[in-house]
Amino acid sequence: MTIAELLHQRDGAYTREMLLAPGGFGLGVVPDRERPDATTASTCGFCSTGCSLNVHLKDGVAVGLTPNTEYPVNLGMACPKGWEALNVLKAADRATTPLIKNAQGKFEPVDWDIAMRTFCSRMKQIQREHGPNSVAWLGTGQIATEEMALLGSLAKFGMGVLHGDGNTRQCMATAVVAYKQSFGFDAPPYTYQDFEETDCMVLVGANVCIAHPILWERVMRNKRSPEIIVVDPRRTETAMNATQHLAIQPKSDLALFYGLAHILIQNDWLDHDYIAAHTNGFDEFAAHVKPFTPEAVSATTGISIESLYKVARTIHERERVSFWWTMGVNQSYEGTRTAQALINLALMTGNMGRPGTGANSITGQCNAMGSRLYSNTTNLLGGREFTSEADRREVSNILGIDKKKIPTQNSWAYPEIMKGILEGKIKGLWVIATNPSHSWINQTQARDILDRLDFLVVQDMYSSTETAREADLILPAAGWGEKEGTFINSERRIGLHKKVAKAPGEALADFHIFKLIAHYWGCEDLFIEWRSPEATFQIMKRLSAGQPCDITGIRDYQHLDEVGGIQWPFVEGVDGRALRVESEEAEDLPSASDPQPFSQRRLFEDGRYHHADGRAKFLFEAPRPMPEPPSAEYPFILLTGRGTAAQWHTQTRTAKSAVLRKLSPQSVYVEISPDDARSLAIRPQDWVSVSSQRGTLRARAFVTPTVQPGQVFIAMHYEEANQLTDAVFDPYSRQPSYKACAVKVTRSAS
Repeated sequence: MTIAELLHQRDGAYTREMLLAPGGFGLGVVPDRERPDATTASTCGFCSTGCSLNVHLKDGVAVGLTPNTEYPVNLGMACPKGWEALNVLKAADRATTPLIKNAQGKFEPVDWDIAMRTFCSRMKQIQREHGPNSVAWLGTGQIATEEMALLGSLAKFGMGVLHGDGNTRQCMATAVVAYKQSFGFDAPPYTYQDFEETDCMVLVGANVCIAHPILWERVMRNKRSPEIIVVDPRRTETAMNATQHLAIQPKSDLALFYGLAHILIQNDWLDHDYIAAHTNGFDEFAAHVKPFTPEAVSATTGISIESLYKVARTIHERERVSFWWTMGVNQSYEGTRTAQALINLALMTGNMGRPGTGANSITGQCNAMGSRLYSNTTNLLGGREFTSEADRREVSNILGIDKKKIPTQNSWAYPEIMKGILEGKIKGLWVIATNPSHSWINQTQARDILDRLDFLVVQDMYSSTETAREADLILPAAGWGEKEGTFINSERRIGLHKKVAKAPGEALADFHIFKLIAHYWGCEDLFIEWRSPEATFQIMKRLSAGQPCDITGIRDYQHLDEVGGIQWPFVEGVDGRALRVESEEAEDLPSASDPQPFSQRRLFEDGRYHHADGRAKFLFEAPRPMPEPPSAEYPFILLTGRGTAAQWHTQTRTAKSAVLRKLSPQSVYVEISPDDARSLAIRPQDWVSVSSQRGTLRARAFVTPTVQPGQVFIAMHYEEANQLTDAVFDPYSRQPSYKACAVKVTRSAS
């Protein structure tokens, strides 16, 4: 039986002609093919902002994009990456057929039948020889939620693979754990309208101008003349627009926030009613921050006592204060407690559940939130727990599977999976839409670890990624625009993305690769109901019922398309009758009777959280020293982060665009202060060597006062950056600490 016949037999929604069409294997129908010059809207697949793009079709082929003016996220705006979303699909190095590495280390094309038989036989052999837990997978925040749910269910319930995690471990794990511990569930409380309704925003380790430019456009729409307080060692583009910039010493932010709490408490600048009615643990927290006096905190952070009081007074005097963070907090060895220090400030001042307030984590990848809830990696489907007998029973009943197939223990997190490979406990690894050979911390060690595998499978759009080049088997996957499904953005909005182009060659949607593996593995009977992405969405709805992320009120894909995405929770019979929360700027919004009303729905308006007693928790602990501080041999602190709005993560897609390449430097550069450059006799554009205990890279010197003396900065999307970073992790979230390690800088020969 051919692959086309198999897919046709297993999914009657697809005709044989569609399946046999070049690049069309199981990928659905191009929207509006009866109207070949139509326009359709689709949610962008780059970052977590979740913009809507109008895709323009000519003769049934997608020929261009424009931002959707009616969508409540981007309001007619798009960043450079969004404008180029179609062009990155046309790269010459697209994976178009399965590839197997031969005995000479060269890749040979094979058909899907051979690829599937190889995948299953090799993985099963490893499990027989080394035990069921000797195989693992690493997923992603870049594929559709439905694909994530099928992958996690296939691996754990069908293949018996316990250990699997996603690359969201690298960006959002800290926020997940912070919210779960403080609120009782992973629940970012805000809506993007809060950027426009706040009168004081505190941005921590978040260069929104560059990393999330559309959200910065929302800030620019704010009519309240907000105070913009930026906490960042660098004078970033966002800090340049701040009313107050706290250029703290790297990794002193936890002490800073405890110090601000100390000042607020000492001056009784608190919301006592909110604390008493909605929180636990405040008295213990107040005792904890007593030693964090302005004098002590000033000495630790490098921020003047006067500036500390000014920030605290601003938080007290402003009516609507919002706290925002992203990777500068999350990617830290004590990121969870730092995020919770911001949550504590919001709770103690009553800045929760009202317009323009909240303790708000801005996500990174387009579907990191989908991964957090439905990837079935370290959480059971729908935000449940593998260790809960009641949760396992509920999922068993919903899916109609034997409860014994659901693991009773948690998966290893990403760093434990890598450690398991190093120790010889994991012999087979399946990598889906991520590039750990580039992105994982301490890159040289990471590549050495992957080299130790008996069998490495990479499933990706491109056959040229650093990880794909090391693979034994490459499975060619369709990309955004070549398949359908949903993404969940930072504000919890579920948006629909559509198939508007055919994948090249024999590339398949990830969803259908997973279906094929289920067939060849022999567990397809578990997934009969998972006929298509939209059928899987209906399963996800059932899995969400009664959970804080309940989406049972969403009818189907058409419903999402009609109303411009819907934020969770959206409960059947409760939220289905209203799609938005009125704001005081209601005159700027369409009426509820409009065909595409805005949906702006924030959490905790009633002050009830997801712990059993309905209260949020104050959580805290003593700051810990930086694991690798500067020394005589390595006198600088290396900072990393987003360097441009035109590149994304490992540049797997964005580097394919000639336009995006022109918008950022092609060679690695290092930002260094004028004082340090002068002392090292370094001139602008000189070649320099940057070294840590783990490696050395060469870079062009960019001499700039935006970096403090004793610090240097390298953009994260360059492959070489992670040759330097130190593999240390937050003890609660297990997220890598990418942001600070010790390096030295020397002039190198031209």
